Amino acid sequence: MSQQLILRKTDVTAVSLLFNALSNDCRIGILNLLRNSPKNVGEISEALKISQTTASHNLKCLAFCGLVTSQRVGKTIEYTLNRETVEPILRIADKHISKYAINLRTCKTLER
Repeated sequence: MSQQLILRKTDVTAVSLLFNALSNDCRIGILNLLRNSPKNVGEISEALKISQTTASHNLKCLAFCGLVTSQRVGKTIEYTLNRETVEPILRIADKHISKYAINLRTCKTLER
């Protein structure tokens, strides 16, 4: 039997900030794109049809949260998905939506 996890106040804040980072369509799009392979800012902005500034800003947030890592490759910086934790988060989110919250796929209430 698994033991219940009780979060400390600082951990509650950290978890809230992590979910805040994940609550952005652009950032989820970047994470989903990086599931295929590492990409640089130009490739990300082109694939998602966003500006390089927007891509860079969101990548900085994702890196700060440990959801992606970066590595210099020649003259560019390449971003890689943290597969150890992000893949399970995305799989669990999809499973949750499919089983308990399919209405989120067409939700107008929570849209910003």
